[in-house]
Amino acid sequence: MKFGIFYEHQLPRPWSADSEYRLLHESLAQIELADGLGYDYAWEVEHHFLEEYSHSSAPEVFLGAASQRTRRIRLGHGVIQLPTNHPIRVAERVATLDLLSGGRVELGLGEAQGPVELHPFGRRVRDKRDVWEEAVRALIPCFTQTSVEFHGRFFDYPARNVIPKPYQKPHPPLWVACSNIATIGSAGQWGMGALGFQFVTPEAARAWVNEYYVNLTRRLEKLADYPTNPNIAMVSAFMCAPTDEEAQAKAAGWTFFVFCLSHYGRHGMAEPGRGDMWKLYQDWRETPKAQETLRAGLIGSPETIRRRLREFEAAHVDQVILLNQTGRTPHGDICSSLELFAREVMPEFHAREGDQERWKTQVLDGRVTLEHLDTSAHKVYAHQNEDIVRLTPDELKRKMAAKEAAQAGRAPGGDGDA
Repeated sequence: MKFGIFYEHQLPRPWSADSEYRLLHESLAQIELADGLGYDYAWEVEHHFLEEYSHSSAPEVFLGAASQRTRRIRLGHGVIQLPTNHPIRVAERVATLDLLSGGRVELGLGEAQGPVELHPFGRRVRDKRDVWEEAVRALIPCFTQTSVEFHGRFFDYPARNVIPKPYQKPHPPLWVACSNIATIGSAGQWGMGALGFQFVTPEAARAWVNEYYVNLTRRLEKLADYPTNPNIAMVSAFMCAPTDEEAQAKAAGWTFFVFCLSHYGRHGMAEPGRGDMWKLYQDWRETPKAQETLRAGLIGSPETIRRRLREFEAAHVDQVILLNQTGRTPHGDICSSLELFAREVMPEFHAREGDQERWKTQVLDGRVTLEHLDTSAHKVYAHQNEDIVRLTPDELKRKMAAKEAAQAGRAPGGDGDA
């Protein structure tokens, strides 16, 4: 099993003049530390306008800085939003980062959160999956061909040679965001790595891992000409400390992460520059629901975390991505957690990476046949509640159509026209 670290760049209010400066520089120091400790990946999100929840609107700049402070850790876009970026600009930035890092880029691709992010860029929520698929088809040839033109519904451009070309040939490995758990199956069908969240149970992990590999080996339908990237990664809440009690006390930032997602799901975003998620969070943080979230992730002593990881390892999850830059978790606690995990937990699982690779090779070449397991009982990730669950593309389109029907006869306004 491989291990990554994950950054949203959360920054709860109130802010000081140097809050964002310290956030970015402390994160760079953490990635440099992780590189030296032997972590395999550092993943950075892309979000826009999500105050307090994510101040990571230019991940290619941040990862470019990280590339110059690290030697071996792979640098992951987790993910680039294709509906808010032009495919040519994505290709240019990714190739440049790959050259700067000596071929260490992992390219995750996603759709964006909702109207708050999409509307300023001229995109509708209902179109985001269609835009994403077309953008993939437009993007991939830019990495390898010396003359590329594209004429589609959302993107249209004449023949050009997109430069530079990436260090990795033909291009960095492809991943797709799986915020909706059902997208894991689609990721297998597309031949891309799946970037999901922690499964509720080992049984859920096994069912979705099987679904992924069954689709990849028997129902492969790539969106473009690219190498398959057979990998499943899950992002998990994380805090490693000498005791379970100490870890839970230090992991309060994870409850802020879940609160923000829940609040956005139920209420949407506040007026720009006027919200205060940290203030709203105070009443929720001591509720039973908040405390339950602390028991769902990889939060605990080294032995507690080892025990949970072995269950996901047995289900053949390839990578666990550790998220502990959440809420107001101090820089010192993040670093000590990374150090303790690297010293007392990670070596055991790194030592068995060969076993996972042999199993995967046997699945891919047909020597191991996976049974199709029922995923219908496993529709959410461990951190998701009734306010966080993501709709499928078809469900989203139906919801928007119903909303339009309800507004018939009234003039659409603002972000209501999704």
